[in-house]
Amino acid sequence: MVKACCVINCHTRTHDRHGKRISNGVRFFSFPAWKQHLGSQVSELTKRRRMAWLAAVRRKTITFNNISRNTLVCSRHFHKGKPAYEMLECDPDWVPSLHLGHKEVKATHSGRFNRSIRRLQAVTGDNAAPAPLHVAGQMDETATANDASQMDDTGSNNNVAEQQECHLCSCRRGEINRLLEENRRLKEELAQKRMDEDSFKDDDAKVKYYTGLPCLALLMGVLTQLLPCLPQTGRKLSPFQMLLSTLMRLRLNLPIQHIAYLFSVDRKTVSTTFRDTIGTMFRHLKPLVHWPERHCLQATMPHQFVEAFGNRVAVIVDCFEIRIERASNLKARAQTFSHYKHHHTLKYLIGITPRGSISFISQGWGGRVSDKHVTENSGLLNKLLPGDLVLADRGFDIRDSVGLVCAEVKIPAFTRGRSQLDAKDVEETRRIAHLRVHVERVIGCVRTKYTILNGIVPVSMVLPCQGEDMTFLDKIVTVCCALTNMCPSVVMKP
Repeated sequence: MVKACCVINCHTRTHDRHGKRISNGVRFFSFPAWKQHLGSQVSELTKRRRMAWLAAVRRKTITFNNISRNTLVCSRHFHKGKPAYEMLECDPDWVPSLHLGHKEVKATHSGRFNRSIRRLQAVTGDNAAPAPLHVAGQMDETATANDASQMDDTGSNNNVAEQQECHLCSCRRGEINRLLEENRRLKEELAQKRMDEDSFKDDDAKVKYYTGLPCLALLMGVLTQLLPCLPQTGRKLSPFQMLLSTLMRLRLNLPIQHIAYLFSVDRKTVSTTFRDTIGTMFRHLKPLVHWPERHCLQATMPHQFVEAFGNRVAVIVDCFEIRIERASNLKARAQTFSHYKHHHTLKYLIGITPRGSISFISQGWGGRVSDKHVTENSGLLNKLLPGDLVLADRGFDIRDSVGLVCAEVKIPAFTRGRSQLDAKDVEETRRIAHLRVHVERVIGCVRTKYTILNGIVPVSMVLPCQGEDMTFLDKIVTVCCALTNMCPSVVMKP
């Protein structure tokens, strides 16, 4: 009988075709590894097996964390001449148990294991469990090299049984598949909440809601135009998210802190990104608010205008006001208070073509200023050509100013103390009002599409930009008009 466990430190190695060390017909096996990265179940099982091997070997120089790769256990300590598959904890060869040289670990028997395997096969089928062991007796130290050779043949025959899927493996595989499916689903949900390009694919309704643009292709086109000039100084937001967060603030008038929560960044990052992106958009999109050439206007003139005024209409003008916070400076308060809105406002002059595109937007003026003053000092008159016709509301008393450039303005008629208008004036007023209303529709479209223009703008936005002769709100209004021009016209329906 073997008096001590056969554990060796092997430096001269000979391997069989399975990669195990062999010496005079006896094979040697390394201690099982602790697999910590394959899930908690596998980690606990392999740790328990490694500790069981250490308890069976009982060597003071071998500890859990100090096992050399050259420390091996021979095949004589296993029923089949080799360790069992690591997942078959009930297998007698899961831990070495024969000829250990001490009695603290009792030798296991294959009979109990065979009975449990037969019961498992009866329940799950032959392919769901490994084959039973067929070991007639235990090996002793007097076994010859021929016996060891026969043991190798038996081990080879048992390889097929070892490769068969056990019940634990089935559970493990099912758990892995469930986790993979859950991981895939969670990734999809996360992508929808990350507010990036993937979350907007094939969802034009979502693009329109958050940006006001009709489709993702147009949004990506704007991004491509702005990309070379967007700040790239280690921002926590991608270029797409920088543009998206800016459009969301314009479109929905969301507070800075709310956007910061949506994109998981701090408030200062969102505020800085908004100002930088608006500046970049203003420089690149301002050309979209374009005054067309006369021949272009005449070639695209809608028939309603041709029937009413020929092909002379160049622009339809009107003013709209944006409410702002009350300034601390008394002079600024007086200049911005609007008696029409009963609030402090900035006034903008807007001009549209007969087809409904915005062709002119002025800088902001204090709400107290008259429409006539804004028109005469905004640069609009410099764009008119001799013979052009301007449609305006009653408040635009600009006949003399427009006449200086040999153009004409059409406004609704006044009663001028008369009880009623003449039939001719009534008809002309009806024609003007019918066509002039388009500018009010465009103003309504801009303010509905980008609701930041409907709220009360903080004073910080109406201060002049550093080194520029315009306010930050001027840039915002111009960007909103340019973005509106990218969308289908509210005047000419497709």
